[in-house]
Amino acid sequence: MEELFMTMNAINSVNSTTNSYQTGTASKTASTSTDKTTTSDKAETGVVYEKSSQTDKDTVTKKTDYAMVAKLKADAEQRTSQLRSLVEKMMTKQGTAIANADSMWSFLADGNFTVDEETQKQAQADIAEDGYWGVEQTSDRILDFAKALSGNDPEKADLLIDAFKKGFEDATKSWGKDLPDISQRTYDAVLEKFDKWKNGSTTETAGTETEN
Repeated sequence: MEELFMTMNAINSVNSTTNSYQTGTASKTASTSTDKTTTSDKAETGVVYEKSSQTDKDTVTKKTDYAMVAKLKADAEQRTSQLRSLVEKMMTKQGTAIANADSMWSFLADGNFTVDEETQKQAQADIAEDGYWGVEQTSDRILDFAKALSGNDPEKADLLIDAFKKGFEDATKSWGKDLPDISQRTYDAVLEKFDKWKNGSTTETAGTETEN
């Protein structure tokens, strides 16, 4: 039971750390460009992230899609906040204080806690094959984030793959031990999708802003 909750948190750690590294990588590569971003490029508050059509997916602009990056970040931050709230309540009930994110991961990695039935059911749903933290959805979001940062430019794939690997490595360090099996499967799925994108054979859909 505890493993389900630990797994969900581990995947969240990988996702958030990876996004951070990919953003830093994209910022460095973009610093050599003179492209300007107008106010209309910015994401509107509260816009929901959705999958795009095949045509939208194949569009290569080589410019950072700031609107999509903002939406993906907002979505991840909202999910992380919900997860953190659950963990904080659980830690408080069991007399443990949370000092920072690392203390939360250490608490979960130790496995010395109990999970109520409602939380258990939610965790099971979230890490299921079709769940938000499942292998497919998580790996899709990581690739979508990379595409949005790079303007869907596969020439930047290697840089973003390195950023993803660094994020995974740091998430493992924060976890304090080997991440759960689902995290490794997510890692493998991400690399496979990056490889397909890089070599022009990707079949994944990328996110886009919903308009009209």
